[in-house]
Amino acid sequence: MSRIDLIKRIVGCLLLVPALTALPVWAGAGGDGACLECHGDSGSVGEMLAIDRGDYAGTPHAEMGCSACHVSVSASHPDDGNIPSKATCEDCHQEVAREYAASSHGGYAACRDCHDPHSVRGVTEVSGYDLNRPCAACHEDQEMNTLHAQWLPQAQLHMGALSCITCHTGSENYVITLYLIHRAPGEVFGDFALAGHEELKDLVAGGDVGNLIDTDGNRFISLEELRVFNGSSRYGSFRLQGMMAPQKVTHSFQILENRWDCSFCHASGPKAMQESFVAFPQNDETYMRVGVEKGAVLDLLNGTPDFYILGATRSETLNIIGLMILAGGLVMPIGHGTLRLLTRRNRDGKEH
Repeated sequence: MSRIDLIKRIVGCLLLVPALTALPVWAGAGGDGACLECHGDSGSVGEMLAIDRGDYAGTPHAEMGCSACHVSVSASHPDDGNIPSKATCEDCHQEVAREYAASSHGGYAACRDCHDPHSVRGVTEVSGYDLNRPCAACHEDQEMNTLHAQWLPQAQLHMGALSCITCHTGSENYVITLYLIHRAPGEVFGDFALAGHEELKDLVAGGDVGNLIDTDGNRFISLEELRVFNGSSRYGSFRLQGMMAPQKVTHSFQILENRWDCSFCHASGPKAMQESFVAFPQNDETYMRVGVEKGAVLDLLNGTPDFYILGATRSETLNIIGLMILAGGLVMPIGHGTLRLLTRRNRDGKEH
């Protein structure tokens, strides 16, 4: 290598040093730490520009990094005085944007009115009860109860037990998601609170909270594992509470004809309610869903005794016992009547 070539290489390396030093500030997910040094502190940037580190870390956007949406942020930000560009939701979610724009909500609320990009999570990673929070920002509870009561029996009970998108959806089918709840000692019905990650972690001695029910850790819950959990006195007031949710989340917010029909839940249930999950809270405030053996919510003896839909949640064992009782009750009068009919001539002869 000539002296001139060597000097060129040395100069080139020296020129790269400042660029490499500045790279983590703006490039990819690696720059999030530098961004959050300021934006993770409301005292530095103000409430409007502050981001909760924990909320942001649990989002799919955090995997892409700040610069994926704010592409114009430079290495000298914020000293350069430029306002960073912001991506629109449509840039990545074109199909969802088209569906939403054609819905009844499209002209009244923007994506950010319901979804904060710095805290948004997938629908399977939040509780069913949290799904209603964006709706409640515009639709006041009492007003909705009154409106639904015009056609829906026990409207308040239904509104408290279902997520809004269970009915206001384009999804033909639904699934049952079971959440661990905490009730006051001795209470079976009434108010409850969703169990948190820390209190459940204490029950498994600091291990994976999923092992509370999924004891073999295979990320699948059998009826036997449910039976053991439900029958254990060790867990005290921790129970499983079920909530219906659409099988596929849509942004059309339509009301399918079958949702006006009570039999959709209260008669057709046994077929639709085969697919269920248990959602376990994680330490980043998300939920991990674990599949459950089919038919769990229909088995009152071994499955989920706290989840019941009149006319839909049936126990095959209780059905068999009921049929046996019915058959036993019929044996006596039918048998007695048959014997009297067969021995009628004998009785008539004795009477003469």
